[in-house]
Amino acid sequence: MTAIQTFQSQGSPVDEAAGATQPHHQPVLVPALDVVVPVYNEEAGIEPCIERLHAYLSSTFPYRFRITIADNASIDSTFEIATRLAARYREVEAVHLEQKGRGRALRAVWSASDATVLAYMDVDLSTDLTALLPLVAPLLSGHSELAIGSRLARGSRVVRGTKRELISRCYNLILRGTLAAGFTDAQCGFKAIRGDVAKRLLPLVEDTGWFFDTELLVLAERSGLRIHEVPVDWVDDPDSRVDIVATATADLKGVARVAKALTSGELPLAGIRAELRPVSTDGGHISATGRTVDPDGVPPGLTGQVIRFATVGLMSTVAYVILYALMRYGIGAQAANLVALLITTVGNTAANRSLTFGVHGPHRWWRHQFQGMAIFLLTLLLTSGSLALLGSVTGSVHHVVEITVLVLASLLATALRFTLLRTWVFKAHH
Repeated sequence: MTAIQTFQSQGSPVDEAAGATQPHHQPVLVPALDVVVPVYNEEAGIEPCIERLHAYLSSTFPYRFRITIADNASIDSTFEIATRLAARYREVEAVHLEQKGRGRALRAVWSASDATVLAYMDVDLSTDLTALLPLVAPLLSGHSELAIGSRLARGSRVVRGTKRELISRCYNLILRGTLAAGFTDAQCGFKAIRGDVAKRLLPLVEDTGWFFDTELLVLAERSGLRIHEVPVDWVDDPDSRVDIVATATADLKGVARVAKALTSGELPLAGIRAELRPVSTDGGHISATGRTVDPDGVPPGLTGQVIRFATVGLMSTVAYVILYALMRYGIGAQAANLVALLITTVGNTAANRSLTFGVHGPHRWWRHQFQGMAIFLLTLLLTSGSLALLGSVTGSVHHVVEITVLVLASLLATALRFTLLRTWVFKAHH
């Protein structure tokens, strides 16, 4: 466990590696809201942020609150300023972590917090604070388990550059396609969760960086918890020091890891689902977006399956083309086609099993893979046949033409594959 230090008003630094801090002053009654502000080398911006946030909560928030400054191993004077703010305001605490990572900071503070609702926001206050009460109210009332600010929801007002807008929308499309995410904005630094729900979900979240809240949202949604979305007014911080390329790479790795975990059924989401999610009057369960879901947590209906299957198929096709191109001149066209198809078929069947048709756990895994291989033989026949036909008609062809024909044949095989998966392999799951 990462050791952290906490400074409270009229208190002193306390080593909190073994548990919660015991303040030296008369303890404040349990707050309804604990707002965490993760910071790293923010000596220039932390004081006006906390002063503005404290003033806003003091004048408008109708319940007890706490503001926790979570310092991610800053090497400037950030923590010194944070401790001065904690000494100035009774509702402010300063926590110092020895290791970097926004997710690590949120996990440490949220796990130790006694508040009813836990929230966090970015230190630049890009999100207008008027959205804070609408964010936490559904959690305080018991209507929802999590809440997120969304820059992509109808009614939001956003000012940011085209590059960040495009990256954000592409990332959320990837989440919808690969992890069947129903929420609209995973990256907005403005989120809240009920304290009891956090205690159940946090041990399952592995990421300690920027992917932390995305992973938390996916696990919550797959557990059938309700996620409330609030349109926000948001202005991009031009001084943001986030490394977009490194963050995007880490996020994609996180998506792959979570998809694998969901596919294998290793996450104990069924227990959380049974314990926390509400049940509809018709026996179904209510999903994070309010839709009825089947016992496997996947919305019923052909449209959703087609979208998820198409996304998995697109990713499989890209992987197939890359593998084929890498092996084409080493082992020949037919052998490269066989190996590339074999590898991508195993991954495609596993992904569709979990993401498209909502089948989790090891039960019948080998049977489904065997049936997937049978469909693979038909795919192989189509693609290999197209290669043979192309060679017999034109003789020697450019490799770009060759790959184009293979992609077209693969798309045709994909339509056949979906039909067989839905009506034969996973017939009982749609």
